[in-house]
Amino acid sequence: METQQPPVDPSRLSFESVVTRRRIIASYWVVVLLAIPLWWRMTSIDRLSLPESRVSALNAQYLRFPLRVSVHSGLPSLSSLLMETQLSERLLQNADRHRLFLDNSSTKAEPLHTPGIYEVVIEAGEPSMFLDGRRLVIRTQAEAGLKQETVLDTLSDLILPSSESMESLRVVKYSPRYRLAFSLLNEDASSNHAILSWDVKDAIERYLAPTLQKLSILHNFTIESQVQYHAPLAFRPKAYNLEGLGVHGLTPEDLTVFVNSAEWTLSSSVSNDPVIHFVAFVPSANSSPLYILNSDGTPSSADAFILPQWGGITIVNQVVPHLQVSDLHHTFATFRRQLMSLVGVPPLPPNVDYDLSLPFTDWQLDALVRLRTRQNVDNSKETLKSIVALVNQIENMPVGQDVKGDVQGALNALDMVFAEGLSSLTSALSHSSDALARASRAFFNPGMLALLYFPAEHKYAVYTPLFASVAAPLVATLMREIAAWRRARKAKAQARAQVATAEKGGDRQKVD
Repeated sequence: METQQPPVDPSRLSFESVVTRRRIIASYWVVVLLAIPLWWRMTSIDRLSLPESRVSALNAQYLRFPLRVSVHSGLPSLSSLLMETQLSERLLQNADRHRLFLDNSSTKAEPLHTPGIYEVVIEAGEPSMFLDGRRLVIRTQAEAGLKQETVLDTLSDLILPSSESMESLRVVKYSPRYRLAFSLLNEDASSNHAILSWDVKDAIERYLAPTLQKLSILHNFTIESQVQYHAPLAFRPKAYNLEGLGVHGLTPEDLTVFVNSAEWTLSSSVSNDPVIHFVAFVPSANSSPLYILNSDGTPSSADAFILPQWGGITIVNQVVPHLQVSDLHHTFATFRRQLMSLVGVPPLPPNVDYDLSLPFTDWQLDALVRLRTRQNVDNSKETLKSIVALVNQIENMPVGQDVKGDVQGALNALDMVFAEGLSSLTSALSHSSDALARASRAFFNPGMLALLYFPAEHKYAVYTPLFASVAAPLVATLMREIAAWRRARKAKAQARAQVATAEKGGDRQKVD
């Protein structure tokens, strides 16, 4: 008969021993304690200091453009010195807006092709005002009595163009690079009322190249073109009768929704450069001829319109299978005017003539460069101030070396603008463009933007469920082992006390 083995005491098993269990628990805690520095390093953020003092100092720095205007009057009734003085006063009155001041104190001879150096010549002759480079020639008959205010008003309009025309909402935001997309859109080529091809390359070279060359001081242009054979409108043009003929018209409301973005593919290149569109739209047989209507419903003489900060559209009702360069003269002359309006070229005073073989005058170019430089500087300042305010507002926002480097680079570029603005207008524009690019890149840095959409509260919400599920059993097991250790220690102390008491009782009996 087999004898039954007594049950094994769990405490005698090696893997159930108290020492083994406590070593296992201790190993978990060692791993946790060793992982905490690594976790802290991996979740910590770089927050470098920004040059806040230099950003704050921008409030006291102003961009100023010196001008030299020499007036040479051949008429006794018009004093050259008096007109220069009064022009200087007018510039001072608008200094906050245009940042211009008259500086005729320099005795150094400067060529007239230098931006900011102008000459006014008043002489007897057939009444006229003509621009020859940066020289304004005013001819008048002595007995006509040319008024001094007329000359000053003309100079003011040339040097200080109306801000309403230059800073209008239609002007595109400044960029050193633009893509010009020329599109020939046929509403429905299947109706046999379509233009199948055009000599766009030769037309650009003949009609637009001089304008693009003159604007190259401000922008680099990349050109692309396309022809589409099915570009339907999202609405049906209004049909009406014009002198017994059935025509169609576009109301002012139609112009705002003319571009059918859902079905028109107007840009093919992959690039981050802003695009200015120029569309030659050919209506279908069911919508032709197509005219633009005035607000009172009468047909307008204009066959083109501008969509602010987007581009220009011209309607082509004359349909031939192929448009040659000569056929595109009117269309590209319209595109040229639209381009000048979109990039902010200011108009000339109505009484001033110039060489029409030129795209526009040096006076207009200088005014545009000054405006764009001023805008770039102001936008750079505001962007840098916004970065500093945002970093101070969000305590845990990371500021890496790339952000700090862009901020410092923008500040250095602005310092160059303030220095170059007194001597070289083109250099000031270049540095202002660099400052704006660096400031914008710092503001839209992915490392900074991420925290705007993932703040610290979201981080705690992600980590709490993970750490709580891991920490709860570890803490509970540790507390239980500490309690067991204290009980065992107390029991041993009591056992030792009992043994000591028993030994003392045995010694007494021996003595007795």
